[in-house]
Amino acid sequence: GTEAPVKPVTERTGPESGHGEPCHVIVLNDDHNTFDHVARTLARFIPGIDFEKGMALAHKIDSAGEALVWSGPREQAELYWEQLKDAGLTMAPLA
Repeated sequence: GTEAPVKPVTERTGPESGHGEPCHVIVLNDDHNTFDHVARTLARFIPGIDFEKGMALAHKIDSAGEALVWSGPREQAELYWEQLKDAGLTMAPLA
């Protein structure tokens, strides 16, 4: 029998597809931000994070070197990334 050629599956991912991979907002450890500042900044800009959760994330950033603070659509991720960066946090490039 003749095998049908296998067509490569090209999936459109990106803002217009609406269901690409979520974008991850990651804060990196640095030696100038205090736990308090990191926690307050996260609580201020990231939905669902209060000061207590912010503190837990600040400790994770300190011990692990980084922490994922938000995942979701790129447009929102870019906004949060800018806000956190402007507030002085050290950010990993959006992935």
